[in-house]
Amino acid sequence: MKFLRGEGKITEKNMTEALRMMRLAFLEADVNYKVVKDFEEKIKPKAMNEKVLLSLSPAQQVIKIIREELTALFGHEEKKLIFSSTPPTIFMIVGLQGSGKTTTCGKLGKWMLKSRKKPLLVSFDLKRPAAQDQLRMISESLKLPFFALDKKWAANPQKAYGEVEKFAKSHGNNPLIVDTAGRLHVDDELMEELCMVKDILQPAEVIYVGDAMTGQDAVKSAQIFEEKVGLTSVILTKLDGDARGGAALSIVSITGKPIKFIGIGEKAEHLEVFHPDRMASRILGMGDVISLIEKAEEETDHKEAEEMARKMIKEDFSLADFQKQIQQLKKMGSFSQLMSHLPKGGPFKNLSQTDMDDSKIVRFEAIINSMTEIERNNPKIINGSRRVRISKGSGRPVSEINQLLKQFFEMKKMMKKPQFKKMLSSLPPTH
Repeated sequence: MKFLRGEGKITEKNMTEALRMMRLAFLEADVNYKVVKDFEEKIKPKAMNEKVLLSLSPAQQVIKIIREELTALFGHEEKKLIFSSTPPTIFMIVGLQGSGKTTTCGKLGKWMLKSRKKPLLVSFDLKRPAAQDQLRMISESLKLPFFALDKKWAANPQKAYGEVEKFAKSHGNNPLIVDTAGRLHVDDELMEELCMVKDILQPAEVIYVGDAMTGQDAVKSAQIFEEKVGLTSVILTKLDGDARGGAALSIVSITGKPIKFIGIGEKAEHLEVFHPDRMASRILGMGDVISLIEKAEEETDHKEAEEMARKMIKEDFSLADFQKQIQQLKKMGSFSQLMSHLPKGGPFKNLSQTDMDDSKIVRFEAIINSMTEIERNNPKIINGSRRVRISKGSGRPVSEINQLLKQFFEMKKMMKKPQFKKMLSSLPPTH
């Protein structure tokens, strides 16, 4: 996109070069080659349209086309889980071992609680006793109902399900989130077992859990699960890492099944509804500010947030305020997750390039705690001797204190920019 913006007008020659660069970017992000080829064939005629070529900002028009096509590929709007007309609804969770399948059962159960449902977690891996123990531990840690299947029922899965259904109906549990057998690799024995379990359960949804970090392996596995067992939807885990959505693009294209949730971390609350338009923006580096706002809405003290915004507009923002912000951010998730939601340009351009990780945030907090109140409110007075004292008090080298102050003053500089003030002043009141 930078290449196109640098061109005076779009021609067939520079558009061909831009598409080549886009193709390489997608392949590096682990998007399936066939998906990339099909996507490029859709983009090219629209991008070379006379209306685009003659527009005042052809590069922006091309970005708009790509974003729209990505969103269309994902399915335009978020797809909701299908519930049975007669309870209990059964969600059968399938996937390979190590993809986060069992952990996702717990996260989905927690999400159901927030939606005022009364889920029941069950492990239908009748051959591996450890699978029961693993799901039980997750259920207990999240305070979710769990039904333990007795080993004697392994030989009669139909009777086992009868016991589960009887328990669910008598206790008013709905939906049933059923974990199933997994292997490190797809094999015929696993597929046969899953098909048998599916016939017994008659689930409303068969949800494939795929690991976004495994890229093409997740795509191949999803394809086999779809062909052999039949899927209705996908949950993509580990999207908090380097994966920006390559696997998501490929899985949706190849299986034709919608992604309904994404896992963005290890904690129980790190499961989000999948929004196609937001994922398209993240893939193109435009950020996902809406999801960030929703996170903030859940975790932020609104009065404190308004006071902080007022201080930012008046440029009256101190290290004491910065410390309060760090504490709020920690409630919302890891720093890397939050940064991934921000656009890569505009007033956030320099901030998104900041070398920050969660361990650094903890160290910064220790440094701020070692300052006096006067130093926190007026960091400009922190001279060489004060830095040495703060270094001894926090157990951190002087270089880290210098780095904290440098990044704090960078942030203050960003707050002076007119577009940043305009953005803050345009936010609606939160009370």
